[in-house]
Amino acid sequence: MSWMRGLVAALAVCVLLLTGSAGCASSGAEEPKNGGSPSPVGKVLEDRDEEGRAYREVDDDGEAPDVGIEVQPAADDGWDVRLTLSNFRCSAVGAKPEAVAGRGIVRLFVDGHPVAGLRGPAYRLPARYVPHGTHQVTARLYADDGTVWAVDGEPVESTADITASDPTAPSASSSPDSPGSADSLAHSGGRGSPERGGTAS
Repeated sequence: MSWMRGLVAALAVCVLLLTGSAGCASSGAEEPKNGGSPSPVGKVLEDRDEEGRAYREVDDDGEAPDVGIEVQPAADDGWDVRLTLSNFRCSAVGAKPEAVAGRGIVRLFVDGHPVAGLRGPAYRLPARYVPHGTHQVTARLYADDGTVWAVDGEPVESTADITASDPTAPSASSSPDSPGSADSLAHSGGRGSPERGGTAS
């Protein structure tokens, strides 16, 4: 019978060890890793973008994300897009689909139509997205869970107006003030613009 008491004691020790390790694992899982927050970020609003993605409201306390955009004609008939990001970092491919403060991707729109998801501050916009005429190029910030970063109920975005010239126009009429002029460039700040998504050309 002594061997039975030894077996029971050994089983009791194993149970205690397993319970203790499980408790450590659960407490460790609640701690933030790599600077991420275990609690939800901001407040999800009922407002949605054109594709039905909800806005995620954060306080404008000096730490809110912001974006500015500059668009210039490129030598190959495309457009060079440059972003200025504040309090925001683009996530790497394969990032977890969850909202982390100041993280996510930048989605680029032309006249309200999505054309690219950016994970860096520079992009070459193909000319096929910008036919002859004046267009709006918008950069908007999204969290990795697909929600739209928002401040004061408005999406965090910046818009630039650009004008594409007629590619068939004679090269002689390339004066900035003449019809059929060369492509114009535009840039705009972010939330600090005269109006949100303000433009300058």
